Amino acid sequence: MKYPILLTALFAGSFFMANAQTAKPEDTETWTPIPKVVTPGKTCGDAPSDAIILFDGKNLDEWVQNNDKSPAKWDVHDGILTVNKNYGNIETKRTFTNYQLHIEWRVPADIEGSGQGRGNSGIFLASLGKGDAGYELQVLDSYNNKTYVNGMAGSLYKQAIPLANPGKKPGEWQTYDVVWTAPAFNEDGSVKTPAKATVFFNGVVVENGFELFGPTLYIGKPVYQKHGASPIKLQAHGDKSKPLSFRNIWIREI
Repeated sequence: MKYPILLTALFAGSFFMANAQTAKPEDTETWTPIPKVVTPGKTCGDAPSDAIILFDGKNLDEWVQNNDKSPAKWDVHDGILTVNKNYGNIETKRTFTNYQLHIEWRVPADIEGSGQGRGNSGIFLASLGKGDAGYELQVLDSYNNKTYVNGMAGSLYKQAIPLANPGKKPGEWQTYDVVWTAPAFNEDGSVKTPAKATVFFNGVVVENGFELFGPTLYIGKPVYQKHGASPIKLQAHGDKSKPLSFRNIWIREI
């Protein structure tokens, strides 16, 4: 029984040898479509040429209040956007599906409190309505601040524990770079493909293509409901600590 197997292997080897001899390098070369030219930023964190600038330190023209869609009322000063808890969450005027997002944030140097009450905010990668509805990437002081690990900075709230904790000290600027793939749904509302997120936190991968189980929830199990393109939302958390700040926010649609 060994001889037929050996002969088969010899014939197969001869076929591949002959094929390799007749093959040409250009047989596996692809020349179109040609990728568009994108000019990168001059320094790390600068927006590339095809980015949509969501906040450049000048105004909140790209943002509205989440609760009533009126002009955003957070504080802009010296190129920095600071949460104003009196007015609640803000969100983008535009809606998005799949994208690359860059956003920088800073917890006050004199922050007080502990756990979830210490520099708490959130970036909702897709806002699904008023309040905290959507898919939240947690923002929190996680430098020597103990809390539940699926609620620390870099977590996809209550779903994905970050792979590392590269958080800096309060008062230092921190960076999230996110690749977001929105969920896709079948005609009947069932999930075709779940939402997926890859997150770099201060240059360190903390979420690697994590597939979410549905929108993030404070209480209960996540369940998907069919939706389309969505705004990005920034949270004005109700804790008593001093509000944190954002800067240099841009997005590239994929």
